[in-house]
Amino acid sequence: MAAAKHYIDDPTNAVLSGLRGVTLTNPSLVFDEKNKIIYRHPSSIASPKNVSVVCGGGSGHEPGFAAFVGQGALTACVAGTIFASPSAQQIRTCLSQRLPAETEGVVVVVTNYTGDVLNFGMGIEKARAMGKKVEMVVVADDVGVGRAKGGKVGRRGLSGTALVVKICGALAEAGASVDDCAKVGRLVVDNLVSVGASLSRVHVPGRSLEEAKEEEERLGPGLVEIGMGIHNEPGCEKVKTDLPGLVKIMLAQMLDQNDKDRAYVKIERGENTVLLVNNFGGTSNLELSGVVTEIVSQLGRDYGLKPRRVISGTFFGSLNGPGFIISVLRLIDTGLGSVKSILELLDAPAEATGWSASVKPDTWEKEYGQVNATDDDDKVDLKSSNLRVDPSMLKSSLKSGLNKLIASEAEVTRYDSIVGDGDCGIGLKRGAEGIIRFLDEDEIPADPLISLTKIVGIVEATMDGTSGALYAIFLNSLAANVRKQDSATTTDLTPSMWAQALDDSLRALGVYTPAQPGDRTLMDALVPFVETLKATGNTKQAAQAAKRGAENTMGMKASLGRSVYVGGEGHTKVPDPGAHGLSQFLTGLAEAL
Repeated sequence: MAAAKHYIDDPTNAVLSGLRGVTLTNPSLVFDEKNKIIYRHPSSIASPKNVSVVCGGGSGHEPGFAAFVGQGALTACVAGTIFASPSAQQIRTCLSQRLPAETEGVVVVVTNYTGDVLNFGMGIEKARAMGKKVEMVVVADDVGVGRAKGGKVGRRGLSGTALVVKICGALAEAGASVDDCAKVGRLVVDNLVSVGASLSRVHVPGRSLEEAKEEEERLGPGLVEIGMGIHNEPGCEKVKTDLPGLVKIMLAQMLDQNDKDRAYVKIERGENTVLLVNNFGGTSNLELSGVVTEIVSQLGRDYGLKPRRVISGTFFGSLNGPGFIISVLRLIDTGLGSVKSILELLDAPAEATGWSASVKPDTWEKEYGQVNATDDDDKVDLKSSNLRVDPSMLKSSLKSGLNKLIASEAEVTRYDSIVGDGDCGIGLKRGAEGIIRFLDEDEIPADPLISLTKIVGIVEATMDGTSGALYAIFLNSLAANVRKQDSATTTDLTPSMWAQALDDSLRALGVYTPAQPGDRTLMDALVPFVETLKATGNTKQAAQAAKRGAENTMGMKASLGRSVYVGGEGHTKVPDPGAHGLSQFLTGLAEAL
């Protein structure tokens, strides 16, 4: 139900304040609140005779269309209410009063939805009746709705609209005629295919929570809807699949020439293309980047396509929808000569906050050689010592502790989910599994420093977050302090020597963290272990002290770490996850000695 929560519940306020915000991020824009029009300030237009480019539609698709207004893109945008077309009156006002009087003509870019086409059509006919030269470019790039189902309505307009707007805007900025701008816009549409997919429909501000519940139940857990529209329209199918499977289906709908119902554009292997991956609005940037990786991989492997440009981000949204749209544009000759190719028009600068393609053409066109990167650690020779331990004892004791730690992962994770962010157990388990692989695959030498140095590298590579950093610092210091006890002759590393090295490492750790026993951290287990081992030389007693220290953190209020911010009464119910995990390892270690 998180999707049903909004910062602005009033839909009217959401639209008006959202449009006003566009002018705050680009001071060259003006907001006509009455008519919901965003347009360029007259003083910002260097060549007012140039063709004006206008777009518009329902709100909720931000940054489209308002944030595309700016030099090199749109001259103006007309916004409706959420998911509803602007009225013919708003559009007439825009075309007749919000554009430069000297403009040669106007190209209006409209997505292929009935309300948009009709209302913009009325506004355009009124402008023509007043003597203005106006051309309309209707964007219909969706393949989710095939020919049979689309009927006379045809394909819907999706995120390919952003590409059409950018290309027409750049062409107008370059001084092209109305006819040429419209011709190229239509050429782009004719060579453009898009399809969307979403994990859920969106909740519109101001609508009931019951509607959100119904939508959640309609799609069901584990399902993704392919072909979903940008106004909550149902898709063509619901599937349960992983990302590779989803992308495979979507690309087939776009590019498979055997699908006669959807083979709108023929794109041959090796042809030049542009790929746009558009966020519906609610997909995390992390996942969207992963989606891009999968799409590019399958395009190359299955269709022989290596896009000349890969553009990713939120360009044409659907509120906070957890989905994405793939658009592939076939690059064709505009027939307009130099500096007016599709690629050059896409690359042309634009001062519009909604167009976020920031990589320069030179960067795209440069040939980059293969980089054979190696980790410096792979080249470092491990410096041996004369210190000695029993390799079999070292291996068995470490594995005993590590296996006990791995067995406690679910418990540690549960504790951390209550008082932290739930990642402590997974991090400890990942590190432990990495060390066990080393112990099983490598021959363990009698020199403890060689094994300790390798273990440090594994911890650094596999454990992240705060606990990973603390363990890495402590173990690096431990390796250095063990080495200090090296001598010119072969020497057994005794428990008292281990204890001294551990104690020195504990002090070194204090340079990087103020944590002490009583702060509800892993130090509540580590400090008692080191102090007891140093005082008694008995590992079992030291492990028992660590266990007591971890148990005593139950009810202890955190002074450091993420638990400080979590709040609540969770600290009264569970021990500190990090301290508990460490005590489990130390207990298992002691049991094997």
